[in-house]
Amino acid sequence: MQGQRGRPRNVETQKSILSAAYDLLLENGFGAVTVEKIADRAKVSKATIYKWWPNKAAVVMDGFLSAAADRLPVPDTGSVRNDILVHATNLVLFLISREGKIITEIVGEGQFDSGLAEAYRTRYFHPRRLEARRLLEQGVQRGELKENLDIDSIIDLIYGPIFYRLLVTGDKLDSSYVEELVMYAFEGIRST
Repeated sequence: MQGQRGRPRNVETQKSILSAAYDLLLENGFGAVTVEKIADRAKVSKATIYKWWPNKAAVVMDGFLSAAADRLPVPDTGSVRNDILVHATNLVLFLISREGKIITEIVGEGQFDSGLAEAYRTRYFHPRRLEARRLLEQGVQRGELKENLDIDSIIDLIYGPIFYRLLVTGDKLDSSYVEELVMYAFEGIRST
């Protein structure tokens, strides 16, 4: 959420705004959502929205993330390979769901809207990347992975192909594809 200005947010009003933004996003797509439509659906003024969010992209992303947060829990199975497999599989299952397909649209719209691109990078992709980083760092600490790994490159190695298929080739994304990716990646990074 954006830093607060003025008095604290009314939780019910905030939920109403986020719900309205998310519902409009699902119904019409990002391009058709406006702050006016969100305000009308949430039965608040545009000023109320602008008091708490700097722009449409921020409120829409917060609405999306609020709805999506429960779908992507961070696993803790005690095995870095299994944790990454569960984490990446959950991500793929979300991305191919009706709600997750919005990410593809948001990334596309972000090519023309720098505010939206910044919002999805900082609010959606960066947190997922940090989760993967923590999982891999735990694996290094537990001796499951090589000590001298470039964690960022490993994240790109595992998660990059997922987004390549999602955004570029359109090839099938499913749990068996993720399992194959993780298997190949772990061949090179696990400790001996």
